[in-house]
This record gives sequence, structure tokens and C-alpha cells, in this order.
Amino acid sequence: MLNNHWIGAHVSASGGIANAPLNAKKIGANAFALFTKNQRRWQASPLCTKQIDAFLQHCEEAKISLDAVLPHDSYLINLGHPDLAQLERSRDAFLDELQRCEQIGLSLLNFHPGSHLKQISIDDCLARISESINITLEKTQGVTAVIENTAGQGSNLGHSFEQLAQIIDKVEDKSRVGICIDTCHMFAAGYDLTTLDACKKSFALFDDIVGYQYLKAMHLNDSKTPLNSRVDRHQSLGAGFIGSEAFRFIMQLPATQHIPLILETIEPNLWPQEINWLRSQTKG
Repeated sequence: MLNNHWIGAHVSASGGIANAPLNAKKIGANAFALFTKNQRRWQASPLCTKQIDAFLQHCEEAKISLDAVLPHDSYLINLGHPDLAQLERSRDAFLDELQRCEQIGLSLLNFHPGSHLKQISIDDCLARISESINITLEKTQGVTAVIENTAGQGSNLGHSFEQLAQIIDKVEDKSRVGICIDTCHMFAAGYDLTTLDACKKSFALFDDIVGYQYLKAMHLNDSKTPLNSRVDRHQSLGAGFIGSEAFRFIMQLPATQHIPLILETIEPNLWPQEINWLRSQTKG
């Protein structure tokens, strides 16, 4: 089942994107996440052919499929921003992020949906996020916009399956939109994952409301905070309030095959161990 499950972590791309697959290989991963630019700055130098070629070569050497790579956009971007000038700035930055993925040949871009900042209604903000996705998809090709569910902190949207479904509903090209479920965020937003029965119910809800056809990636993280805390604090697998059962369930879920399964747990030195444990939980 090794090739059916793409398991890795969000690795450093310090020194250039070509280093990310090398860092993934070191931890025994066959998937990884990265930032293709500094995630805390608006501007970035364009990617050069030399960087891209080295990145592709290192992925090939590490036997990591480009479809198993999950780039994440800048934390500054808010595709539902209530202020039109800031919304435009976010849309420009999001387009740049998608174009960088397009240049490299990557098929996914993971992003946080957006926040209303208590200045516009939830519905208006969700509609702006959908519109932002539409505008960007029209100007690019080959890259799927992957919405990450949130923990529901502050005015962040995308914490409920209904909100995720509402965003997707207004995206015109549904073949290029998807969801990345973060287990810590899911749990913090109120979806119980502490027992096998709870996992079955919570994931059945996702399938009913959003649909497994939209599940394009996952972030596998335990939670430092309890169920429905609305606080995003990651923990090592099995060491938080979620516990091990959820990750065993996820690894045996058919929908998690051939999508990036990415650790963002808090102790990178444990990543090789966590990756091996996740692999051991797959059927067969």
C-alpha cells in the first residue's frame, strides 16, 4: 500500500525550493508541503528555470510524484477581505501563488479561505472567496485551488462543512477546486474524532455536505486544545485531545489514497516515526 498513500510533512524550502524534496527524502516521505515563497511577505522574486529544474530533479530522485506535493500560499492573503483595496491585493498575490505552481508543474495550491473581520456578513465574505477563486482559475490552468478548513478562530471562515460547500457551490470550474481537511482544525471546529464511531459520523457528514470527490489533501495533526475549542494548536500524533484512533481510521479510508497526507505536528524530529506509524495503519 506504500504507493497508494502519499505521506509526508510540511518541510523547509530554506535556501530555495529545490531543497524541499531533499528534506522530504530525509524523513522517509513520499509527499510533502512547502511554501514556494516567504509566507509572511507580499512580494517574492520570480522562480528561475535553474531552481525549477533542480526541484523537479530532486523530486524524481526522491521518487515523489508532483501530485503528492502540496504547496501552501502566503498567510497574508485574505480572499474574502471586506476592504476592496486589500481584497485586490490578496487576489493579485493569490494569482502569483497559483502561477508559481503552474510554472513548477504542481497540481495543487492549499490556502486558508478568508476572514470577514466583523465588517461584512458571512454570506458576503463566502461569496467574495468564491469570486476570488473564479477570477484566479480563469487566468491559470492545471492547478486546483485547495481550500483548507479552519478552526474557526476569530472571524475566520471555512470552519464548518456547510461554509466549505457554500464556497464550492459558487466556483464555476468545480474540476479545479477541492478541500484539504486539517484534523486539528476539524476537531477544534466541533467535529468529534476521539473514537472510531465519532470518526465515522464526522467523516460521513463531510461526505454528505461537501463530498469525498472534493477531498484533495489532508493535514494530519493532533490537537492541544479540546473539542470545539475554536483554537488552532497542533500537537504530535496521539499526544493530544484527538488521540490515535482518528489517524488509524483516516489511513484506512479509501478517500485518503493518492492524495497528499501532510504532517504539521510540532516535533519535526518525530516526523520519520510518525510517517512510519501512519504507513503501518494502512490496510494490507
